[in-house]
Amino acid sequence: MSYNLKKEKQNAIPLRKEFRTFEDLDAYQEAREFRKKMYAVTRRLPDFEKYDLGSQIRRAAVSLTNQVRFFLGSRGSLQELVDDLNVCADENYLEPEKIEALKGEAWRVLGLINGYLRYLRDRQADGGSVVREGRVNSPEDDEAWVWLTEALSAAGPI
Repeated sequence: MSYNLKKEKQNAIPLRKEFRTFEDLDAYQEAREFRKKMYAVTRRLPDFEKYDLGSQIRRAAVSLTNQVRFFLGSRGSLQELVDDLNVCADENYLEPEKIEALKGEAWRVLGLINGYLRYLRDRQADGGSVVREGRVNSPEDDEAWVWLTEALSAAGPI
C-alpha cells in the first residue's frame, strides 16, 4: 500500500478557528491555564511565604495574562515566574517533579508567545495586514501599532 504524502499533508491541515480577540489566541489560553497553576502553587507555600513570595507569584501570573496583548512584557513576567519556581525548588516548597512540570509548561507558553511575535514580525516585514483591536487608523496614527513596531525591532531574534 502506498500513500501520496503530498495529498496526506494537504488533508492533514486542521481548520483554523476564527480569531476575534486576544482571548482566542492559543498563547493567551495556555498562559491563562499556566496562571491558574501558579495560583495553586501559592496555596501550597508555607504561611510565612504566602504574603511575600505568594504575592509576587500572583502579581507576575496576572501580569502574564494581562500583558498577552503586549507580548514582550508577558515574556518578562513568564521568566519571573520561572525564577519564582526556582525559589520554590531551593526552599523545598514543592516536589521537584511538580516544579519541572510547571517549568516545562512555562517554556511551552514562551514558545507560543515567541511564535506569535515571529508571526507579527513576518507580517510586518512582508507588508501584510496585521490583526488589530479597537479603532482602525493608519499605522502611523495608531500609537499601539507604533509601539509594537518599535518593540519588535528592539526585541532582537526571537
